[in-house]
Amino acid sequence: MQEVLKRFTYDTICKVSLGTDPNCLDLSVPVPPLIAAFETAAAISARRSTTPIYLIWKLKRALNIGSEAKLKNSIKTIHTLVTNIIQDKQQTFSKSEPSHDLLSRFLAAGYDGELARDMVISFLMAGRDTTAAAMTWLFWLTSSNYTSARESIRAELSTIKSSGQLGYEVVKRDMGYLQACLCETLRLYPPVAWDSKHAANDDVLPDGTRVKKGERVTYFPYGMGRMEKIWGSDWSRFDPDRWFEKARKDDDDDDDNSRGVLKMVNPYVFPVFQAGPRVCLGKEMAFIQMKYVVASVISLFDFEPVSLEQPVFVPLLTSHMYGGLRVRVKEIGSV
Repeated sequence: MQEVLKRFTYDTICKVSLGTDPNCLDLSVPVPPLIAAFETAAAISARRSTTPIYLIWKLKRALNIGSEAKLKNSIKTIHTLVTNIIQDKQQTFSKSEPSHDLLSRFLAAGYDGELARDMVISFLMAGRDTTAAAMTWLFWLTSSNYTSARESIRAELSTIKSSGQLGYEVVKRDMGYLQACLCETLRLYPPVAWDSKHAANDDVLPDGTRVKKGERVTYFPYGMGRMEKIWGSDWSRFDPDRWFEKARKDDDDDDDNSRGVLKMVNPYVFPVFQAGPRVCLGKEMAFIQMKYVVASVISLFDFEPVSLEQPVFVPLLTSHMYGGLRVRVKEIGSV
C-alpha cells in the first residue's frame, strides 16, 4: 500500500508543481528514473550521519568511490532530468497565458537556471514521500490496534456526506477528528524524524546554550513526539482525542461537539511542519490532500494487514515503513 500511495503522491505533486501527469499510479508503469535517483540519493545522504567516523564518507567523496560515487551519479541524474523538465516547460511556456502549475508561475516571475531547478527538486522531495508515509502509518494504525478510530472517522464522514460532497471547504473545515488522527500519526511517526539548522550568526538558545555562527543545531521530532514530559504517561498510545480542547467523555457519543475544538499546539512542541519563519509552506496543502485521500478510501474499504508484527520505522531523510504495508482489501458491504 505504501508503494501505491507513493505513486499517487508523485502523480499529484507533478500535476501541481509541473503541470504534467507521469501516470505512475498505473502499477504496470516502471518507477521513473527520477524517483529511483531521488531514493538512492536520499538513502546515502541520510546514512552519512550514521557513519562512526565522518571522515570516512568525506574521504570516499574525495576519491569518488563506493556510496559517494553512487550519490554523485544520482545527483547528476536528478539535475539532468529536472533540467530537461524545465526546458520542456520553457518551450511551451506562454507569458500571456501561463499555466497554473508552480513551475509556470516561477518562470513567469523570471526565475530560471539553477534556482528553478532547485525549486522543482524541493517540490518533488517535499510533496511525495512525506504525505505518503503519513497516510501509510495511519492506515496501519486504524486497521490494526485502533479500529475504533477508523469507525469514528467513518461516523464523522457519514455526517458530512449527508449534507453534500467532499468539496475543498468541507475537507478543510469539517473533518476535525480525521485531522486529529493525522496529527497523532505524525506525532508517533513523523515523515522527517530529525532535522538540522545552521546558525547564520552567533546566538543563545532559550536555555542559555551558546551557538556560534555556522554551527549546526539538530532537533528530533520523532523523539519529541514520544516524550512523557510533553505528551504524558500515555504517549505511546494512539489517541486522537488528545488533540481536542475537551476530551470525549462518552465513547458511544459521536457528536463532534462532545470532543470540543482542535487544540492549537505550539509548533515548537510539535515541530513536524517546522516553526517560525521556516514553517512548511505546504502544510495546509498536505492536510487537504491527506484528509481527502483517507476520507475517500476509508469510507469504501476495510484493510487487514497481512502481517501482525509491528512495522519497522526507517528514519532516512524522509522516513518510511520498512517493506511497505501489505494488506488484504475488502470493499465495505461486500461478502
